[in-house]
Amino acid sequence: MTNQPYYETMYILRPDIPEEEVDSHLTKYSELVTKSGAEVLDSQMRGKRRLAYPISKHKEGIYVQLSHNGDGQHVEVLEKAMRLSEDVIRYLTVKQDGPLPTPRATANNESTKEEELKDSKDTNEEKESKDS
Repeated sequence: MTNQPYYETMYILRPDIPEEEVDSHLTKYSELVTKSGAEVLDSQMRGKRRLAYPISKHKEGIYVQLSHNGDGQHVEVLEKAMRLSEDVIRYLTVKQDGPLPTPRATANNESTKEEELKDSKDTNEEKESKDS
């Protein structure tokens, strides 16, 4: 497996914006990256967390992580859009070397995993009852 460089952008949204608007920001920045000729590898909402220090009088923020792959020119476009947005209170883009990130499991995958765990428990219970 080759270790290919990719970019990770972590940005913090204001804590007082509604959930629908957070989702619109996720899609907005993902589409912006793809329109710039780059590929979105993974997009994760990390949730609302307490900040280490107040930023623009906010003590909490909604953290979002965006992993993307491209030639580096798209980073400037992405960061300019974030700089102009009033909802983004902080952002940071880092170039990463290493294996490409695998997308996190969605709700459908999580329910499938729960079903697999339940099936394995049932199988174990059947084995125990046969042994008795």
